[in-house]
Amino acid sequence: MIKKILIANRGEIALRIMKTARSMGIKSIAVYSEADRDAPHVRFADQSVCVGPAPSNESYLLGDKIIKLAKELNADAIHPGYGFLSENADFAEKVEQHGLIFIGPKSHAIRVMGNKLAAKDAVKGYDIPMVPGTEEAISDVNAAKAIAEKIGFPILIKAAAGGGGKGMRIVDNENEFEDQMKRAISEAENAFGDGAVFIEKFVTSPRHIEIQVLADNFGNTVHLFERECSIQRRHQKVVEEAPSAVLTEEIRKSMGEAAIKVAKACEYVGAGTVEFLLDENHNFYFLEMNTRLQVEHPVTELITGLDLVEQQIRVANNEKLSFGQGDLKIKGHAFELRVYAEDPMDNFMPSVGKLEKYRPPSGENIRMDDGFTEGMQVPIQYDPMLSKLITYGKTRNDAIQRMLEAISKFEVEGISTTLPFGKFVFEHEVFRSGNFDTNFVKKYFSAEKLEPIHEEEARVAALYVLKHYLKDSEKLRLPK
Repeated sequence: MIKKILIANRGEIALRIMKTARSMGIKSIAVYSEADRDAPHVRFADQSVCVGPAPSNESYLLGDKIIKLAKELNADAIHPGYGFLSENADFAEKVEQHGLIFIGPKSHAIRVMGNKLAAKDAVKGYDIPMVPGTEEAISDVNAAKAIAEKIGFPILIKAAAGGGGKGMRIVDNENEFEDQMKRAISEAENAFGDGAVFIEKFVTSPRHIEIQVLADNFGNTVHLFERECSIQRRHQKVVEEAPSAVLTEEIRKSMGEAAIKVAKACEYVGAGTVEFLLDENHNFYFLEMNTRLQVEHPVTELITGLDLVEQQIRVANNEKLSFGQGDLKIKGHAFELRVYAEDPMDNFMPSVGKLEKYRPPSGENIRMDDGFTEGMQVPIQYDPMLSKLITYGKTRNDAIQRMLEAISKFEVEGISTTLPFGKFVFEHEVFRSGNFDTNFVKKYFSAEKLEPIHEEEARVAALYVLKHYLKDSEKLRLPK
């Protein structure tokens, strides 16, 4: 029975796990680096211990030290959150070897799903749609051309021996295939000493859709519907929503069933996420599996009424799921905006410093998951996410309007944030229509688009100052 959990993480996710643990009557232990000494998760925990200096490789990534501290402080389990050690199979294995419970999947599942080729190999016998392409490397131009014609253009040629965009070519039609194939082989040979390449169907305007799954130790696996994660910059999700605006009930059911098959293919236990690409014709393809809690899990919680951290703890406690697939229903709509300490006017460069003012919004259907308070320093050593602003509504439009209200009430001074970018997204007609893909930011956003937003904020601030100036002047003129 889990009575005390050490949370091997920091910031908003550590605090979020601790709140659920407390509601379940479970004690929590915070580990913290020297940079996080005054962080809210440290103060909230029942016990706190410094794990090392600010750099994560000297603190939050010290798996052996964290296990040792958990043993010394009589913890029963370790929750890794996300990031840091959450998808480290060796850490998960060591936790269990030391007689502790790892609140997550078994190390086998982490290993299999941590390697994209191994993951595809594991699920290939389960009739799960994958991006069409060659299963092995190929260097024969004529044979490759025949495969490309069978797959259908456009296709993607990728170097088998490397990455970084080298030896990669998008081919739009049959006429340019041979030339591009030769160029890709030449580039691959020069860069990696190996001219072999893969061929895959190129998905031109994909949407990024993921399915939340939950599995217990008794063979029960369910899916908790989808999250739309197509609003990305630099391949990093910035806005997520549940449910997706474009999935039909039929596609939702098919994707959910495919996600459950992926989970069963690696004997998955706990909460995990299966990611898919959805093309413009609404065909979906397996991409990968994330073997942990996702940053965007709150939107799923709001539309299902479930606490995913509670479910993780219950599964780790060897309890059966208390519901089946037929018990789960989508209710309403939810959005999450990741608020980063970054300057969207300067190519999203990190913005560190002191939070001179930090006053998050509150109110009905507004949820804040954060790990900062006013006056704190935003450290440069970690991911620059300040908070997650989550809103809920009966309809998608209700949730959008609630988000825009919440953004307008969110007061931050001392650093730059991505709040103006969030306002741009939620006001944009293409986003509001639901008809967008992963190219949204590249297609529609530029720093110049934020200038009117900044001008309007400056005008409102000036009017506010003027109003108070006139009010104070009137007081001074009043007779004694």
